[in-house]
Amino acid sequence: MEKTVRWGVLATGGIAAKFADELRATDGAEVVAVASRTEASARAFADRFGIPKAYGEWSALAADPDVDVVYVATPHHAHREAAGLALEAGKAVLCEKALTLNAREAEELVALARDRGLFLMEAMWMYCNPLIRRIAELVRDGAIGEVRTVQADFGLAGPFAPDHRLRDPAVGGGALLDLGVYPVSFAQLLLGEPDTVQAHALLSPEGVDLNTAMLLGWSSGASALLSCSVVADTPMTASVTGSAGRIDLPHGFFFPDRFTLLRPGREPEEFVLEGDRQSLRPEAEEVVRCLRGGLTESPLVPLDGSLAVMRTLDAVRARVGVRYPQELAMRA
Repeated sequence: MEKTVRWGVLATGGIAAKFADELRATDGAEVVAVASRTEASARAFADRFGIPKAYGEWSALAADPDVDVVYVATPHHAHREAAGLALEAGKAVLCEKALTLNAREAEELVALARDRGLFLMEAMWMYCNPLIRRIAELVRDGAIGEVRTVQADFGLAGPFAPDHRLRDPAVGGGALLDLGVYPVSFAQLLLGEPDTVQAHALLSPEGVDLNTAMLLGWSSGASALLSCSVVADTPMTASVTGSAGRIDLPHGFFFPDRFTLLRPGREPEEFVLEGDRQSLRPEAEEVVRCLRGGLTESPLVPLDGSLAVMRTLDAVRARVGVRYPQELAMRA
């Protein structure tokens, strides 16, 4: 029998709860510990999901010899600290998206993982979705010819109060890191890192982006028109148009249950997902597969790709004028 991969969950919010629940249904995975800033929060989470160990300190989880991999589900501003702590302790890490606040922090984490020979992966579950993988394969195989345009959006209407985390610059609030990372990652999965980045945004009084439009360009002539919002309920669709066809994804493009391939002179082809479209299990299964195979990064979610996305997000923020307090403090 292959070794069971033992997980530690760091943080106890909504996404941590969903992932812990999914891990219980993932072959080869077992959640053995959870950590939070307070022992009470960790204990409540542990009781809810039947986890044997609960820690009120992150360092205790990182030091636990029974933990093989740490899932970091903190807000963005704490990703660098939490993932770094786990890597320093010799643990493999799956870190929520966006990987960090900025490219500099992401580069530090990747360098640390590579220096220690440890597994690190951004939790870009979209890349592990079977239909997204099929789209990438079709594009690589030339099914729609040369890619000309990508369009994608992800917007929520809110409203979010000024004290909500999505409005708080101290924790990396705004539409871009929470929602915009999906359209950007989708475009870069198909086209790689852009050569030019343009952006426009509506900023909140707190200084985070509420509604952001991005125009990415490539030397091939391809372009991507992307948007994200926390003040508008957008269609959340995506489309990839090539010189010989188009791929359309319906609402919820980042966790699709179907997509349509359209090519001139042919009947539309619909591809349908088998299973739960919102499942995080493919992501968990990819980590288990990689760790069992002795890999230090996933071929589905490569670290160089995560770094490239962070550079694009940095470029967008630079153009719209969003700076997080941690970045301003470093310049002072």
